[in-house]
Amino acid sequence: MNVIDTEIPDVKLIEPKVFGDERGFFMESWNRRTFAEAGLDFEFVQDNHSRSVQHTLRGLHYQVERPQGKLVRVTRGAVFDVAVDIRPSSQTRGKWVGKWLTEENQCQLWIPPGFAHGFYVSSKVADFQYKCTDYYFSKLERCIRWDDATLGIEWPRFEFSDLNISKKDQEGANFDAQASG
Repeated sequence: MNVIDTEIPDVKLIEPKVFGDERGFFMESWNRRTFAEAGLDFEFVQDNHSRSVQHTLRGLHYQVERPQGKLVRVTRGAVFDVAVDIRPSSQTRGKWVGKWLTEENQCQLWIPPGFAHGFYVSSKVADFQYKCTDYYFSKLERCIRWDDATLGIEWPRFEFSDLNISKKDQEGANFDAQASG
């Protein structure tokens, strides 16, 4: 596998080795030894799978006190995945990385603890799977507005009227107001 630094070096784009032919393909999506040898040695405690329809935007979510690292991938469809550095003492605080994750490119994104996370679905439907380094605690979850002007995330173009977003995400706080906790 190739582990590629992104614009924020702690966030990694992972290109797995995919072996395919006319019958289909095989790939390892996670192998602790292989990932550790690549400098990504983390203990995962929870796997999640979400399905979303086209024009769904989820995020930007994070947990206070118990931040989660996430290894994310798309097994069906296509999403534009975003990680925002919210670590208080980070030199890249307030910066973001956005990458396309699709069933075709099979890429994964490593998002370390201390980042807010969200994604936009461009395909008719998308299955999004991710491994987490800590458990989900609803009382610790927070949300930053996806369209926060301070962050200036360059989401794919879409008609605002088509956007499918939850009430919780619509009511997310501004980055400056909430990112510290």
